[in-house]
Amino acid sequence: ACRPAPTLSREREGASALPPSAGAPPQSCSPRLRAAARCPVVDAGGRSVPFAALYGERKAIVVFVRNFLCYTCKEYVEDLAKVPKAFLQEANVRLIVIGQSSYHHIKTFCSLTGYTHEMYVDPQREIYKTFGMKRGENNNVSVRSPHVKSNVLLGSIKSVWRAMTGPAFDFQGDPAQQGGTLILGPGNEVHFLHLDKNRLDHVPINTVLQLAGVKPVNFTNKPQIIDI
Repeated sequence: ACRPAPTLSREREGASALPPSAGAPPQSCSPRLRAAARCPVVDAGGRSVPFAALYGERKAIVVFVRNFLCYTCKEYVEDLAKVPKAFLQEANVRLIVIGQSSYHHIKTFCSLTGYTHEMYVDPQREIYKTFGMKRGENNNVSVRSPHVKSNVLLGSIKSVWRAMTGPAFDFQGDPAQQGGTLILGPGNEVHFLHLDKNRLDHVPINTVLQLAGVKPVNFTNKPQIIDI
C-alpha cells in the first residue's frame, strides 16, 4: 500500500525546518498523479506537453500558483527567480511554475518577476482539480508567507491595476483558485505535497529546496558569499 507523501505541519514557519514526516518513503503509486500525468500543460510558445514529461526523467519542484495577477504569487515567484540555475543543476532538479491562464501571459509574467526557470500553464485547471487544490480562501488558517512583502490592501490594488492596464481586463485565471507545491519524480513518485489553504499559505522556498536536495538561497538583502 502507498504511504502518503510528506506534507508540512502547520508549525512550519521556520524556513529551514524539515517536516516531521520528511523521512517517509516517496509515494510511488498515487492515483492522483497517474490521472494528472495524462493532462496537458502548455509552454510560452503554445506547445502542449503531458504533465508527466516535466518529472519523468528528473526530480522536479512544481509550484502551482493562484493566478498571474495575484500579488502574493508575483512576490513568491520573484523569490523563486532568485534560485540560481547552478544550484538546480548541481542537484539535478527542475524548478517549474504552473499557472492557470492562457499561455500568452507566460512571457509577460516572467518578465515582470525576473523568473527565468521553466513555466507552463494548465488553462482548464485539470491538474489543479485532479490534485484537489481548493477554490476559495480559508482565512481561519493563520499563516504568513515569508516571501510576500505587500499587505492585503496595497497588494490587491496592485493586482487590480495590472489587470486594468493590460490589453484587456483579465484576471488571468480563476481568482478563487488556490495553488500548491509538489516534489515529483523521477518517474511516478510523489516526494512532497502541499495544498495551499489561502493566498498566503506558501511553503517557504528554502524548505522546498532542502526537501529536494537543493542548496538553500539567501533571500535577505545581505550579500551572499559563495565559495568558488
